[in-house]
Amino acid sequence: MPVNADLVAERRGAHVNSEEFAAFWNGGKKDLEEKRWRENYFLRDGYEEKFTVPDSYLSHKELYERMVDRMTHRFQKFRELKASGRYEMPDFYESCRYMVESEVVDAHCPFTTHLSMFVTTFLGQGTPEQQNKWLEEAANCNILGTYAQTELGHGTFVRGIQTTATYDPRTKEFLLDTPCLEAFKFWPGGMGLTANYAVVIAQLYTKGKCHGVQSFVVQLRDENTHKPLPGVTVGEIGPKLGMNSTNQGFLGLKNVRIPRENMLMKNAQVLEDGTFVQAPVSVLTYGTMVYVRVIILETAAINLAKAATIATRYSAVRRQSPIDPNEKEPQIMDHVTQQYKLFPQIAKSVIFKTSSKSLNNIYRKLLQEIETGNYDNLADLHALSCCLKAIMTKESVAGIEVCRLACGGHGYLQCSGFPQIYGTTTAAETYEGEHVILLLQTARYLMKAVKNPNLSASVAYLKNFPTLSTVARWDSSVPGIIESFEAVAASKIRLAADSVNQRLRDGMKAGQANNASSIELVAAADAHCRAFILRSAQESLEQTIKSVSPALGNVLRDLLELYAVDAAQRALGDLFRFTTLSEYDVKQLQKRLEAVLSRLRPNAVAIVDGFDFPDEALKSALGAYDGNVYERIFEDAKKSPLNQEPVNSSFHKYLKPFMRGAQSKL
Repeated sequence: MPVNADLVAERRGAHVNSEEFAAFWNGGKKDLEEKRWRENYFLRDGYEEKFTVPDSYLSHKELYERMVDRMTHRFQKFRELKASGRYEMPDFYESCRYMVESEVVDAHCPFTTHLSMFVTTFLGQGTPEQQNKWLEEAANCNILGTYAQTELGHGTFVRGIQTTATYDPRTKEFLLDTPCLEAFKFWPGGMGLTANYAVVIAQLYTKGKCHGVQSFVVQLRDENTHKPLPGVTVGEIGPKLGMNSTNQGFLGLKNVRIPRENMLMKNAQVLEDGTFVQAPVSVLTYGTMVYVRVIILETAAINLAKAATIATRYSAVRRQSPIDPNEKEPQIMDHVTQQYKLFPQIAKSVIFKTSSKSLNNIYRKLLQEIETGNYDNLADLHALSCCLKAIMTKESVAGIEVCRLACGGHGYLQCSGFPQIYGTTTAAETYEGEHVILLLQTARYLMKAVKNPNLSASVAYLKNFPTLSTVARWDSSVPGIIESFEAVAASKIRLAADSVNQRLRDGMKAGQANNASSIELVAAADAHCRAFILRSAQESLEQTIKSVSPALGNVLRDLLELYAVDAAQRALGDLFRFTTLSEYDVKQLQKRLEAVLSRLRPNAVAIVDGFDFPDEALKSALGAYDGNVYERIFEDAKKSPLNQEPVNSSFHKYLKPFMRGAQSKL
């Protein structure tokens, strides 16, 4: 089919080059070329042609079986790619990111947790000997694993986990047990039917004493028959809001013995006689969670970019509601209200991905520091990963819903692509830490930082606002807006600290004081996170702008300005309270918002084209590159199994007797 004429016109009229934007978005020309080669190799080999019925029409069981079929095929191609010598990555972390962040494997795949958490846990917590034993087997998928932390009764509060691992010095083994139903592991991806191994997080007991949570490698199923081993109760948890092919599972353990060497001992250790050697820093145990949060952030940004791509292309094709009654129906993207729905989501996609890369850089640098025994920045990284994960997943989910609603009724169709994107992203709001609990973890760090702003660069702004009476002077430039957000964060942090301290003086215990002040603590962490996102994105984009064309540089500045102005408009109450913002300044913000929307309008389609999602990855009738929306929607409708026969059997079984029965009673 030819490309829709409106999309052709949009692409011709853009000021920015989509190819240059795609190179920026994907980390450079070389990475863009590699991504496209990978998509062609994995997604365009004709394998999908055998699936004539779309995934959305399958039962829960059929969907899982199709995904295993699809993923084993792709992973076999990955093995062949490695064997060919073309595929080279500097380390296992990059190898896992290669797979997880590409369309080779996504959040709906039952292998995702194997790569993102099972393999990477060995990297962060395994000794060299343990890595030699397990890594190659796991990375090549000769064994398939999962990461079993969350229980029916406990999730983010890891210290409350009830699964136990008791060391027996006579046999040099650990005895693993889930002592009650609440202790059953619940939610690990791939655990239900796919994985035959798991990293199990359990409370370590040795010499009659509990030493807190540690990580243990446990075989769940026989490698030949795939049947559960003695003492292992394992199964699948059933259908969910989304991600129904992920095959999340439950796990119960009863007197399951594993060798001492199956405790991951890079950090903490148990000697043969049962002596416990503590890790240098307790949070090293949570390294896998931090790494996964880095992936979650980038994935959330990518999912928001997918939603923005679908809605923007659709808005260029859809014509409706004349602006001037005497003229024909315009593209709905010509309505300023539609621009205000879509363009901030495009901006957020870019800002969030940029901030996620900043966090990844911090994480990779910290790994090197840890290897030298330097743990100074570990707490700051943990605090940042918590608040960024909370805010960016929440904002991405909200943005995806805005994009869906911007497409009207057609956005409600499965073939629009929105349900799958939404289901995947909203799951990220709660896995690896729920929104409020993560912000409270960040707040604990901030309560220390308010006493010592030299802790790290991320809290250095506290020195610029030493007291609550220090009010920031409003400056409408982007750097000025960023400084104002830092002023808001500093004030909220100090207010939360004062609230906690006052309650302590009133006689409350520390935990009670924190709980009573928790609303203010969450608000402080939220403000700190938003200030970090703005600052890190501005610094990164300004560096990028120096090396790109003026046209792309202008677009990146516009996206940053839109994000900053939109954020300021949504935080007017805080800005009135903690800066010198005036009513006049608010009116100027509105004018700037409208101006930047107008500047972005000619480039909108070119920008989302620059996100460079192939149709095979976008999987959307509304957002396909050619813009043939109505033809694609209708073709998908015809594929429904209910349309494969002119009369459904339910007519003869139920409808006809029912309708004739109604007539006979008249």
